[in-house]
Amino acid sequence: MGAMAHSIRKLALKSYQNKAEVLVRNYVLSDPYIPYASVVGGVVTCKMAYDLTQLISTFYFRSYNGLTKIQRIEWNNRGMSTLHAIFISILSLYFVFFSELFSDDNSVGLVTLRSSPLSTFVMGMSVGYFISDLAMICWYYPSLGGLEYVVHHSLSGTAVAYSMFTGEGQLYTFMVLISEVTTPTVNMRWFLDIAGLKKSTAYLINGVLIFSSWLVARIILFLYTFYHVYLHHAQVMQMHTAGILLVFFVPVALGIMNLMWFGKIVKGLMKTLAKTK
Repeated sequence: MGAMAHSIRKLALKSYQNKAEVLVRNYVLSDPYIPYASVVGGVVTCKMAYDLTQLISTFYFRSYNGLTKIQRIEWNNRGMSTLHAIFISILSLYFVFFSELFSDDNSVGLVTLRSSPLSTFVMGMSVGYFISDLAMICWYYPSLGGLEYVVHHSLSGTAVAYSMFTGEGQLYTFMVLISEVTTPTVNMRWFLDIAGLKKSTAYLINGVLIFSSWLVARIILFLYTFYHVYLHHAQVMQMHTAGILLVFFVPVALGIMNLMWFGKIVKGLMKTLAKTK
C-alpha cells in the first residue's frame, strides 16, 4: 500500500509539473506574453531583493538597526539596485560581445532590428527594475535621489521598454545597460560611508574602482556606442522614427550626465587621495 501511495503521489506531482511547464511555455514564455511577463517578473524580483536585503541586514549588520527609517529604506533600495546591476551588466556584456545575435558575421537581418525571446525577456526584467526604483524615488523624493535620478531612470526605462516591445535597437540598449556595472561600487561607497568607514583603506580602494569602472563603462563604452552607430548609420535609419530618436538622443543625454557625474567622481577621488598623504 505504501509503495502504491508513493507512486500515486509521484504521478500527481509529475502531472502538476507537466501542467506548469505547459503554462510557462505557452503563456509566460510565449512571444506575445514575454514583455509583460518579464516586466512583472522584474517588479516581483525587485520586491524580493528589497525584502531579502532587509532580512539579512537586520540579523547580520549591527549598524543597520541603528539607522534612521529613511536610511534603512535607502539601504534596502541599494541592495535591490545592486542585484539588478549584476544581472543586467553580465547579460548585456554577453549580448554585446559574445552572442551571435548581434554579431556582424550574422547575416540574418539588420543588426538594428534583431531580437530574440531571451533578449526581450532580459530587457523586460530591467524595465521592471526601472519602474520599481523610479516609483520609490518619486514616493520618497528627494531622499533617494534628486531630479537627475528621475531623468536618468525615465530615459533609461523608456528606451529599454521601446526596444523590448518593438525589437528595435536592442544592441544599443544593451550597450548602454552595460554601464550598470558601475552601480555596485557606487552603492558600496554609500554603505561604507553610512557604516563610518569613510577614512578606511576599503573606501579608498572602492573610490579607485568607481573611477576605473566609470571611465570604461560610462565614458569609453559610450564613445564606442557612438562609433558603432556611425558605422551602421544606414541600418539605424531603417528603424521607425521613434527608435531613431531614441538611438541618437538617449545615449547623448545619458553621456552628458555621465560626464557631469564623472567630474564629481574625479574631484572626490582627488580629495580622498589628498587626505591620505
